[in-house]
Amino acid sequence: GHTIDSVEPIYGLVAIGLVNPKNLKRNAGAKPGDKLILGKPLGVGVLSAALKKEKLSAGGYAAMIASTTKLNTPGIKLGAMEAVHALTDVTGFGLAGHLLEICRGSSVSATLKFSSLPMIDGVRELAAAGFVTGASARNWEGYGHDITLAPALGDVERNLLSDPQTSGGLLVACDASAVDEVLSIFTAQGFSGAAVIGEIASGPARVSVS
Repeated sequence: GHTIDSVEPIYGLVAIGLVNPKNLKRNAGAKPGDKLILGKPLGVGVLSAALKKEKLSAGGYAAMIASTTKLNTPGIKLGAMEAVHALTDVTGFGLAGHLLEICRGSSVSATLKFSSLPMIDGVRELAAAGFVTGASARNWEGYGHDITLAPALGDVERNLLSDPQTSGGLLVACDASAVDEVLSIFTAQGFSGAAVIGEIASGPARVSVS
């Protein structure tokens, strides 16, 4: 669970549904050679940090609301695909943390290309200006020892990789032959920012970012 101080009232709810067990996908089962696809751009945590300090533009606020209120409906069709080997959503642990969970659950490693990561417009600049959440640093403290960053990547990139997402995008590990189909499913449902961001490899459960 999470404990926060907030001036706004907060309520919780649980959504319970039914799924065909044959279509159930988990954050495990990824295979070496799988491509990694992210369904939504990153940066909601950074935008929320700027909002709390009253430094978020109207456009940034609109982008944050649009992202967090967009339901991950492509998961229904992705779950039915045999070529999709692992599937999860990126939330509080950030992209790096949830990818690391897939690696640990699948006994594989992963590589990411930072320049391929989709970002909400303006997020990188806000992160560079110091608008990051406390959770981002705590995330990195918890799992950063299993993440390798290229020398050219610094604090800004690290904070974006560990940026906690509210209603973050789906993270898909699929057979390379299914990339076009997966992207078309995202695109058809309005997820134009979906992108191939890396791949799965054999090796210990680590994430390398170039």
